[in-house]
Amino acid sequence: MTVTAIDIYKFSIPMHPFTIATGTMHYAQNIFIRIHTSDNFYGVGECSAFPMIVGETQNTCYEMAKDFAGFWLHKNPLEIETRMMELHSFAAFNTTIKSAFDMALYDIAAKNAGVPLYKFLGGKIKLLQTDLTIGIDTAEKMAAKAIEFINSGVAILKVKLGKIAKDDIERIKQIRKAIGNNIKIRIDANQGWSFNDAVFALTSLAKYNIEFCEQPLHHWYDHQLPVLKKLSPIPIMADESVFNHHDAARLIEADACSFINIKLAKSSGIFEAIKINEVCASNNIPCMMGGMLESRIALSAFAHTALACDNIIFYDMDTCMLGHKADPVIGGVTYNNFFVQIPDAVGIGADADVDFLKGCEMLTIR
Repeated sequence: MTVTAIDIYKFSIPMHPFTIATGTMHYAQNIFIRIHTSDNFYGVGECSAFPMIVGETQNTCYEMAKDFAGFWLHKNPLEIETRMMELHSFAAFNTTIKSAFDMALYDIAAKNAGVPLYKFLGGKIKLLQTDLTIGIDTAEKMAAKAIEFINSGVAILKVKLGKIAKDDIERIKQIRKAIGNNIKIRIDANQGWSFNDAVFALTSLAKYNIEFCEQPLHHWYDHQLPVLKKLSPIPIMADESVFNHHDAARLIEADACSFINIKLAKSSGIFEAIKINEVCASNNIPCMMGGMLESRIALSAFAHTALACDNIIFYDMDTCMLGHKADPVIGGVTYNNFFVQIPDAVGIGADADVDFLKGCEMLTIR
C-alpha cells in the first residue's frame, strides 16, 4: 500500500465566542485531511489550532500540511512510526498539524485491519462520561450556565478560571451555590495564575469540593509546581506542561502533579499520546483525555484512544459542544446523556460532510 494523494481542507467551524484565561476563540481553526491510498480507501484526520496554547494557527497548519504531504507521497502509510519520524525530522514542534496526519495513518491502519480503531489499538469498550465546560464570564452568568448544563443532564462541570484570583473564587462560590454539592466540579486555570495567586485560589476553593485543578501556572514555572502541589488541598493536573512523554517523565520525577491531561494536538497524535499514557501508568499517574475545539471527527479518535488506555480515567471530550454552530460530520461519536459512544464501524468511524467541505478552502497534493 502507498499514499497516492492527500487532501487538505481549512475546516473552519463557526462558533459562539468561547473564553479561557489566555483569550477568546470566535471560530474553530481546524484542518481536515484525507490520505488516499493505492488500495482505494482513505484515512481521515483533523486537528484544531489553538494559538494561545500550542502556537499554531489554521494558516500555519495549512502551510505545514503542504510540506508534510509531499514527504509521504508514494510511501507506505502503515509504517506509522517511520512516517511520523519524517515529520519530526523536518520540523520541530507543530504538534497540532502533525496530529491530523498521525490520526489519518491510524484510520488507514485500522481500516486495513478491518476493525474499529480501539480494537486495533488493543482496547475494549468502557464508559466514557465527559464533562461539559463553562467558559470565563461574570460569576452570575457562569452560575446561570451551570444551572442550564445541569438541567440538560450534565453530571460533571469543568469551569474555566485563571483571571483575577478573588474573582475566580467568587465564580466558583456562585456556581456551587447555584447547583449544590452533588455535581462534580473541575477547574482549569489555563496557566493564568501566578504562584501566590494559585496558592490563594486553591486554598480558598478547597471548601467547594473541587475534583482537581488543571494547569494553575504557566509552563515556564514548572519548577514551582512541586511546592504548589504540596501546598494545594486540591489535586493538580498538568496540561500545557506536557506535550510528550519526556515532559510527563520530568514532571512525575519532580512530584509536580497528581494527574496529566493528554491531548492529541499537543502530543502530535495517537502514537505519542500512547507513550505519554504508558509513562504515567507505570508511575501510577492517572490521565485525562482532552481536546481543543475539534469536531466529532477528532473526538472519535480521542474516544478510541481512551478506550485503548485503562489509565485514562477522566474524559474532557466536549470540544464540539463548546459553542460550535455547525456539526460538519458524518458518523462519529454520539452522546447519550453525556456518555460518549463509539460507532460500530472500522477505523475512526467518522468523516466530513461533503456539503460542508464544498465551502472550505482546500488543495490536493499528489
